[in-house]
Amino acid sequence: MKRFGKMAMVLLAAAAAAMPAQAERIKDLASVQGVRMNQLIGYGLVVGLDGSGDQTTQTPFTVQSIINMLSNLGVTLPPGTSLQLKNVAAVMVTSTLPPFARAGQQIDVTVSSMGNAKSLRGGTLLMTPLKGADGNVYAVAQGNVLVGGIGASAGGSKVTVNHLSVGRIAAGATVERVVPTQLGEGEFVHLELNTTDFGTVQRVVDAINRAAGADTARAVDGRRVQVRAPADADSRVSFLGRIENLDIQPMQVAAKVIVNGRTGSVVMNQSVAIDACAVAHGNLSVTVASEPAVSQPAPFSAGQTVVTERADIQIKQEGAALMALKAGASLAEVVKALNAIGANPQDLIAILQAMKAAGALRAELEVI
Repeated sequence: MKRFGKMAMVLLAAAAAAMPAQAERIKDLASVQGVRMNQLIGYGLVVGLDGSGDQTTQTPFTVQSIINMLSNLGVTLPPGTSLQLKNVAAVMVTSTLPPFARAGQQIDVTVSSMGNAKSLRGGTLLMTPLKGADGNVYAVAQGNVLVGGIGASAGGSKVTVNHLSVGRIAAGATVERVVPTQLGEGEFVHLELNTTDFGTVQRVVDAINRAAGADTARAVDGRRVQVRAPADADSRVSFLGRIENLDIQPMQVAAKVIVNGRTGSVVMNQSVAIDACAVAHGNLSVTVASEPAVSQPAPFSAGQTVVTERADIQIKQEGAALMALKAGASLAEVVKALNAIGANPQDLIAILQAMKAAGALRAELEVI
Protein backbone atom coordinates (compact mmCIF):
# COMPACT_ATOMS: atom_id res chain seq x y z
CA MET A 1 0.00 0.00 0.00
CA LYS A 2 2.84 2.40 0.83
CA ARG A 3 4.55 1.66 -2.49
CA PHE A 4 1.29 2.18 -4.36
CA GLY A 5 0.79 5.55 -2.63
CA LYS A 6 4.26 6.71 -3.68
CA MET A 7 3.65 5.60 -7.26
CA ALA A 8 0.34 7.51 -7.28
CA MET A 9 2.14 10.66 -6.15
CA VAL A 10 4.63 10.32 -8.99
CA LEU A 11 1.89 9.77 -11.60
CA LEU A 12 -0.15 12.74 -10.35
CA ALA A 13 2.92 14.97 -10.34
CA ALA A 14 3.83 13.84 -13.86
CA ALA A 15 0.30 14.55 -15.08
CA ALA A 16 0.31 17.99 -13.50
CA ALA A 17 3.68 18.81 -15.06
CA ALA A 18 2.56 17.58 -18.49
CA MET A 19 -0.65 19.65 -18.54
CA PRO A 20 -0.29 22.94 -20.43
CA ALA A 21 -0.90 26.14 -18.53
CA GLN A 22 -4.55 27.18 -18.84
CA ALA A 23 -5.65 30.69 -19.71
CA GLU A 24 -7.42 32.47 -16.89
CA ARG A 25 -9.92 35.30 -16.85
CA ILE A 26 -8.87 38.67 -15.52
CA LYS A 27 -11.65 38.45 -12.90
CA ASP A 28 -9.94 35.34 -11.48
CA LEU A 29 -6.59 37.13 -11.18
CA ALA A 30 -7.61 40.64 -10.15
CA SER A 31 -10.35 42.67 -8.50
CA VAL A 32 -11.62 46.21 -8.96
CA GLN A 33 -10.13 48.61 -6.45
CA GLY A 34 -12.72 49.74 -3.91
CA VAL A 35 -15.09 46.82 -4.54
CA ARG A 36 -14.58 44.94 -1.31
CA MET A 37 -16.30 43.04 1.49
CA ASN A 38 -16.85 44.55 4.95
CA GLN A 39 -16.82 42.51 8.17
CA LEU A 40 -19.63 42.91 10.69
CA ILE A 41 -19.81 41.76 14.31
CA GLY A 42 -22.37 41.80 17.09
CA TYR A 43 -23.12 40.42 20.56
CA GLY A 44 -26.40 38.62 21.17
CA LEU A 45 -28.34 35.95 23.01
CA VAL A 46 -29.58 32.56 21.83
CA VAL A 47 -32.64 31.31 23.69
CA GLY A 48 -34.75 28.18 23.57
CA LEU A 49 -31.94 25.72 24.26
CA ASP A 50 -32.79 22.38 25.80
CA GLY A 51 -30.78 22.78 28.98
CA SER A 52 -27.52 23.15 27.04
CA GLY A 53 -27.01 26.87 27.57
CA ASP A 54 -24.46 28.77 29.63
CA GLN A 55 -23.95 27.99 33.30
CA THR A 56 -24.88 31.42 34.60
CA THR A 57 -22.83 31.03 37.77
CA GLN A 58 -19.68 30.89 35.61
CA THR A 59 -20.72 33.36 32.89
CA PRO A 60 -21.94 36.54 34.66
CA PHE A 61 -22.08 38.46 31.36
CA THR A 62 -24.93 36.19 30.23
CA VAL A 63 -26.98 37.08 33.31
CA GLN A 64 -26.21 40.78 32.88
CA SER A 65 -27.27 40.63 29.22
CA ILE A 66 -30.58 38.97 30.14
CA ILE A 67 -31.31 41.58 32.82
CA ASN A 68 -30.54 44.44 30.38
CA MET A 69 -32.71 42.86 27.67
CA LEU A 70 -35.66 42.39 30.03
CA SER A 71 -35.27 45.97 31.25
CA ASN A 72 -35.45 47.27 27.67
CA LEU A 73 -38.62 45.23 27.17
CA GLY A 74 -40.23 46.75 30.26
CA VAL A 75 -39.61 43.90 32.70
CA THR A 76 -38.02 44.96 35.99
CA LEU A 77 -36.55 42.31 38.24
CA PRO A 78 -36.37 42.79 42.02
CA PRO A 79 -32.90 43.71 43.32
CA GLY A 80 -30.78 40.73 44.26
CA THR A 81 -32.66 38.33 41.98
CA SER A 82 -30.49 35.31 41.17
CA LEU A 83 -31.13 33.88 37.70
CA GLN A 84 -30.35 30.20 37.18
CA LEU A 85 -31.06 29.71 33.49
CA LYS A 86 -29.90 26.81 31.34
CA ASN A 87 -31.61 27.59 28.07
CA VAL A 88 -29.79 30.84 27.21
CA ALA A 89 -26.33 31.29 25.69
CA ALA A 90 -24.27 34.42 25.00
CA VAL A 91 -22.95 34.43 21.44
CA MET A 92 -20.90 36.47 19.01
CA VAL A 93 -22.57 37.02 15.66
CA THR A 94 -20.38 37.64 12.61
CA SER A 95 -21.18 38.31 8.98
CA THR A 96 -19.74 39.83 5.83
CA LEU A 97 -21.40 42.72 4.03
CA PRO A 98 -20.93 42.25 0.27
CA PRO A 99 -20.13 45.19 -2.02
CA PHE A 100 -23.07 47.16 -3.44
CA ALA A 101 -25.42 45.68 -0.80
CA ARG A 102 -28.63 47.69 -0.51
CA ALA A 103 -30.95 48.27 2.44
CA GLY A 104 -33.35 45.37 2.84
CA GLN A 105 -31.01 42.78 1.35
CA GLN A 106 -30.52 39.63 3.44
CA ILE A 107 -27.13 38.13 4.26
CA ASP A 108 -25.96 34.99 6.09
CA VAL A 109 -24.64 35.13 9.66
CA THR A 110 -22.50 32.84 11.81
CA VAL A 111 -23.37 32.41 15.49
CA SER A 112 -20.59 31.30 17.87
CA SER A 113 -20.90 30.58 21.58
CA MET A 114 -18.61 32.65 23.81
CA GLY A 115 -19.56 31.07 27.14
CA ASN A 116 -19.65 27.45 28.29
CA ALA A 117 -22.82 26.39 26.48
CA LYS A 118 -22.79 22.74 25.51
CA SER A 119 -24.78 23.18 22.32
CA LEU A 120 -26.64 25.83 20.28
CA ARG A 121 -28.80 23.24 18.57
CA GLY A 122 -32.47 24.24 18.42
CA GLY A 123 -31.85 27.78 19.67
CA THR A 124 -33.17 31.09 18.37
CA LEU A 125 -31.01 34.18 18.03
CA LEU A 126 -32.68 37.30 19.37
CA MET A 127 -32.45 40.62 17.52
CA THR A 128 -28.75 41.50 17.34
CA PRO A 129 -27.32 44.69 15.79
CA LEU A 130 -24.25 44.05 13.62
CA LYS A 131 -21.66 46.82 13.61
CA GLY A 132 -18.77 47.64 11.32
CA ALA A 133 -15.28 48.83 12.18
CA ASP A 134 -16.56 52.41 12.47
CA GLY A 135 -19.09 51.46 15.18
CA ASN A 136 -22.18 52.04 13.04
CA VAL A 137 -24.95 49.44 12.74
CA TYR A 138 -25.14 48.07 9.19
CA ALA A 139 -27.40 45.04 9.67
CA VAL A 140 -29.70 43.39 12.19
CA ALA A 141 -29.70 39.61 12.71
CA GLN A 142 -32.36 37.30 14.10
CA GLY A 143 -33.57 33.78 13.41
CA ASN A 144 -33.30 30.08 14.15
CA VAL A 145 -29.77 28.72 14.47
CA LEU A 146 -28.90 25.70 12.36
CA VAL A 147 -26.13 23.56 13.85
CA GLY A 148 -24.57 20.85 11.69
CA GLY A 149 -24.01 18.37 14.48
CA ILE A 150 -25.65 16.38 17.23
CA GLY A 151 -24.68 15.19 20.70
CA ALA A 152 -25.99 13.19 23.62
CA SER A 153 -24.76 12.45 27.15
CA ALA A 154 -25.97 10.28 30.01
CA GLY A 155 -24.42 8.51 32.98
CA GLY A 156 -21.06 10.13 32.49
CA SER A 157 -20.85 9.04 28.82
CA LYS A 158 -20.90 11.54 26.00
CA VAL A 159 -21.14 11.29 22.21
CA THR A 160 -20.66 14.31 19.94
CA VAL A 161 -20.84 14.50 16.16
CA ASN A 162 -19.30 17.63 14.61
CA HIS A 163 -19.14 20.99 16.39
CA LEU A 164 -22.14 22.06 18.46
CA SER A 165 -21.11 25.51 19.69
CA VAL A 166 -21.17 27.22 16.27
CA GLY A 167 -24.20 27.56 14.02
CA ARG A 168 -25.37 29.45 10.98
CA ILE A 169 -28.50 31.33 9.95
CA ALA A 170 -29.07 31.50 6.21
CA ALA A 171 -30.33 34.96 5.24
CA GLY A 172 -30.42 35.69 8.96
CA ALA A 173 -29.56 39.41 8.81
CA THR A 174 -31.17 42.33 7.03
CA VAL A 175 -28.98 45.16 5.73
CA GLU A 176 -30.01 48.50 7.26
CA ARG A 177 -27.23 50.83 6.12
CA VAL A 178 -25.56 51.13 2.73
CA VAL A 179 -21.78 51.30 2.40
CA PRO A 180 -20.89 53.73 -0.42
CA THR A 181 -18.75 52.02 -3.05
CA GLN A 182 -16.92 54.13 -5.60
CA LEU A 183 -16.49 52.38 -8.92
CA GLY A 184 -13.29 54.11 -9.90
CA GLU A 185 -12.01 57.66 -9.60
CA GLY A 186 -13.02 60.05 -12.37
CA GLU A 187 -12.40 58.48 -15.76
CA PHE A 188 -10.13 55.72 -14.41
CA VAL A 189 -10.74 52.38 -12.76
CA HIS A 190 -7.93 50.46 -11.06
CA LEU A 191 -7.55 46.69 -11.18
CA GLU A 192 -5.60 45.06 -8.36
CA LEU A 193 -3.96 41.67 -8.90
CA ASN A 194 -4.33 39.08 -6.16
CA THR A 195 -0.54 38.61 -6.10
CA THR A 196 2.29 40.88 -7.12
CA ASP A 197 3.70 39.84 -10.49
CA PHE A 198 5.14 42.31 -13.01
CA GLY A 199 4.87 39.86 -15.90
CA THR A 200 1.19 39.15 -15.28
CA VAL A 201 0.46 42.88 -14.95
CA GLN A 202 1.99 43.48 -18.36
CA ARG A 203 -0.06 40.70 -19.92
CA VAL A 204 -3.24 42.15 -18.40
CA VAL A 205 -2.38 45.56 -19.88
CA ASP A 206 -1.71 44.05 -23.31
CA ALA A 207 -4.97 42.06 -23.28
CA ILE A 208 -7.07 45.12 -22.35
CA ASN A 209 -5.39 47.32 -24.96
CA ARG A 210 -5.97 44.71 -27.67
CA ALA A 211 -9.66 44.43 -26.76
CA ALA A 212 -10.50 48.08 -25.98
CA GLY A 213 -7.95 50.05 -27.94
CA ALA A 214 -4.46 51.35 -27.44
CA ASP A 215 -3.67 53.39 -24.31
CA THR A 216 -6.81 52.14 -22.53
CA ALA A 217 -4.76 50.48 -19.79
CA ARG A 218 -1.36 51.09 -18.30
CA ALA A 219 0.61 49.45 -15.49
CA VAL A 220 0.98 51.49 -12.30
CA ASP A 221 3.20 49.00 -10.43
CA GLY A 222 3.62 45.28 -9.99
CA ARG A 223 0.04 44.88 -8.78
CA ARG A 224 -2.16 47.68 -10.11
CA VAL A 225 -3.45 48.43 -13.60
CA GLN A 226 -5.07 51.77 -14.45
CA VAL A 227 -7.91 51.44 -16.96
CA ARG A 228 -9.71 54.30 -18.72
CA ALA A 229 -13.42 53.56 -18.48
CA PRO A 230 -16.59 55.30 -19.75
CA ALA A 231 -18.02 57.99 -17.50
CA ASP A 232 -21.61 56.81 -17.79
CA ALA A 233 -22.50 54.32 -15.01
CA ASP A 234 -24.30 51.87 -17.31
CA SER A 235 -21.54 51.93 -19.91
CA ARG A 236 -18.87 51.59 -17.21
CA VAL A 237 -20.49 48.47 -15.76
CA SER A 238 -20.83 46.93 -19.23
CA PHE A 239 -17.22 47.82 -20.04
CA LEU A 240 -15.89 46.24 -16.83
CA GLY A 241 -17.96 43.12 -17.51
CA ARG A 242 -16.20 42.67 -20.85
CA ILE A 243 -12.78 43.43 -19.38
CA GLU A 244 -13.14 40.93 -16.51
CA ASN A 245 -13.91 38.09 -18.92
CA LEU A 246 -10.81 38.56 -21.08
CA ASP A 247 -8.52 35.52 -21.05
CA ILE A 248 -4.80 35.91 -20.41
CA GLN A 249 -1.92 33.50 -19.93
CA PRO A 250 -0.51 34.20 -16.45
CA MET A 251 3.20 34.01 -15.86
CA GLN A 252 4.64 30.86 -14.35
CA VAL A 253 4.44 31.07 -10.58
CA ALA A 254 7.59 31.29 -8.48
CA ALA A 255 8.94 28.01 -7.15
CA LYS A 256 7.71 27.57 -3.59
CA VAL A 257 7.49 24.81 -1.00
CA ILE A 258 4.96 25.30 1.83
CA VAL A 259 5.62 23.42 5.06
CA ASN A 260 3.09 23.23 7.91
CA GLY A 261 5.08 22.26 10.99
CA ARG A 262 1.96 21.64 13.08
CA THR A 263 0.37 19.05 10.80
CA GLY A 264 3.42 17.81 8.90
CA SER A 265 1.93 18.80 5.53
CA VAL A 266 4.29 19.56 2.65
CA VAL A 267 2.99 21.13 -0.58
CA MET A 268 5.11 22.21 -3.56
CA ASN A 269 4.16 23.69 -6.91
CA GLN A 270 5.27 22.54 -10.36
CA SER A 271 8.10 25.09 -10.57
CA VAL A 272 10.13 23.39 -7.82
CA ALA A 273 13.41 21.81 -8.91
CA ILE A 274 16.41 20.30 -7.14
CA ASP A 275 20.11 20.09 -7.90
CA ALA A 276 22.10 16.89 -7.58
CA CYS A 277 22.84 16.19 -3.93
CA ALA A 278 23.40 13.36 -1.47
CA VAL A 279 21.12 12.80 1.54
CA ALA A 280 21.47 10.53 4.55
CA HIS A 281 18.70 10.57 7.13
CA GLY A 282 18.40 8.35 10.19
CA ASN A 283 15.88 8.37 13.01
CA LEU A 284 17.00 8.42 16.62
CA SER A 285 14.42 7.20 19.14
CA VAL A 286 14.70 7.15 22.92
CA THR A 287 12.17 4.98 24.78
CA VAL A 288 11.73 5.25 28.54
CA ALA A 289 9.42 2.64 30.07
CA SER A 290 8.53 2.55 33.75
CA GLU A 291 6.64 -0.12 35.64
CA PRO A 292 5.87 -0.32 39.37
CA ALA A 293 7.70 -2.87 41.53
CA VAL A 294 6.77 -3.85 45.10
CA SER A 295 9.54 -4.30 47.65
CA GLN A 296 8.31 -6.76 50.29
CA PRO A 297 10.29 -6.97 53.56
CA ALA A 298 11.21 -10.30 55.14
CA PRO A 299 8.81 -11.80 57.72
CA PHE A 300 9.14 -10.41 61.28
CA SER A 301 11.69 -7.83 60.08
CA ALA A 302 9.56 -4.85 61.13
CA GLY A 303 10.04 -3.42 57.66
CA GLN A 304 7.51 -1.67 55.44
CA THR A 305 6.24 -2.57 52.00
CA VAL A 306 7.45 0.03 49.51
CA VAL A 307 6.32 0.57 45.90
CA THR A 308 9.24 1.52 43.65
CA GLU A 309 9.59 2.25 39.96
CA ARG A 310 11.65 0.13 37.61
CA ALA A 311 12.86 2.10 34.58
CA ASP A 312 13.82 0.60 31.25
CA ILE A 313 15.63 2.99 28.87
CA GLN A 314 16.34 2.03 25.27
CA ILE A 315 18.10 4.07 22.61
CA LYS A 316 17.68 3.04 19.00
CA GLN A 317 19.07 4.66 15.89
CA GLU A 318 18.04 3.45 12.47
CA GLY A 319 20.83 3.09 10.00
CA ALA A 320 20.70 5.38 7.00
CA ALA A 321 22.85 5.00 3.91
CA LEU A 322 24.00 8.00 1.93
CA MET A 323 21.65 8.29 -1.06
CA ALA A 324 22.39 10.35 -4.14
CA LEU A 325 19.51 12.37 -5.59
CA LYS A 326 19.64 13.30 -9.25
CA ALA A 327 18.89 16.80 -10.38
CA GLY A 328 15.20 17.18 -11.21
CA ALA A 329 13.75 19.82 -13.48
CA SER A 330 10.10 18.76 -13.13
CA LEU A 331 7.78 18.19 -10.20
CA ALA A 332 7.47 14.49 -11.08
CA GLU A 333 11.24 14.02 -10.83
CA VAL A 334 11.39 15.91 -7.53
CA VAL A 335 8.63 13.76 -6.02
CA LYS A 336 10.27 10.59 -7.28
CA ALA A 337 13.63 11.59 -5.79
CA LEU A 338 12.14 12.49 -2.39
CA ASN A 339 10.07 9.30 -2.28
CA ALA A 340 13.23 7.30 -2.89
CA ILE A 341 14.49 8.41 0.52
CA GLY A 342 11.54 6.69 2.21
CA ALA A 343 11.07 9.48 4.76
CA ASN A 344 7.80 10.30 6.49
CA PRO A 345 6.37 13.85 6.30
CA GLN A 346 8.09 15.00 9.49
CA ASP A 347 11.44 13.70 8.23
CA LEU A 348 10.77 15.31 4.86
CA ILE A 349 10.45 18.72 6.50
CA ALA A 350 13.93 18.39 8.03
CA ILE A 351 15.37 17.12 4.73
CA LEU A 352 13.89 20.01 2.73
CA GLN A 353 15.27 22.55 5.20
CA ALA A 354 18.72 20.97 4.98
CA MET A 355 18.54 20.89 1.16
CA LYS A 356 17.58 24.57 1.12
CA ALA A 357 20.50 25.44 3.40
CA ALA A 358 22.85 23.46 1.15
CA GLY A 359 21.59 25.26 -1.96
CA ALA A 360 20.21 22.08 -3.56
CA LEU A 361 16.53 23.12 -3.40
CA ARG A 362 15.70 25.65 -6.10
CA ALA A 363 12.58 27.04 -4.45
CA GLU A 364 11.44 29.34 -1.70
CA LEU A 365 10.81 27.40 1.51
CA GLU A 366 7.97 28.87 3.58
CA VAL A 367 7.04 27.47 6.99
CA ILE A 368 3.52 28.27 8.21
